[in-house]
Amino acid sequence: MHLSKRPTLIAAILLSAVIPAAAEPVQNPVAVFSGLDKVGGKITTLEVEVGETIKFGSLVVRPRICNSRPVTEEPNTTSFVEIDDEKVDGTVKRVFTGWMFAESPALNALEHPVYDIWLTGCKDPAAPAPKMEKGPEGAAPVDPETMPKDND
Repeated sequence: MHLSKRPTLIAAILLSAVIPAAAEPVQNPVAVFSGLDKVGGKITTLEVEVGETIKFGSLVVRPRICNSRPVTEEPNTTSFVEIDDEKVDGTVKRVFTGWMFAESPALNALEHPVYDIWLTGCKDPAAPAPKMEKGPEGAAPVDPETMPKDND
């Protein structure tokens, strides 16, 4: 082997040992959004099947895909979304087309004069429920979904 190629080969071997392989995304059949009605000051949870639509005020929300990562990976929930605004006169205007990120809701949420919509997660109703950890003898089981999150 030529000596000038040896450092490149060694660097490639070291990098391949350090960089973990990325897990395949989990495709979920349901996208979960939060919608804010700014006039009424009410936040609504919207669950929409991928490829279907749901109406929120004058907006029509249509997720095209909703991906998450396996529970063993760092969270990264994304959805490609199309949102149309149906006007009173019957005209429809596309107001959003793109990716939304649940872990960074302010990065790519829809900000409309009357409504805001952002992705909060993806879910698969057919997936098995997460296993509940057993506590001490006689203690009530703890559901991880209802536990308060640490904001550190």
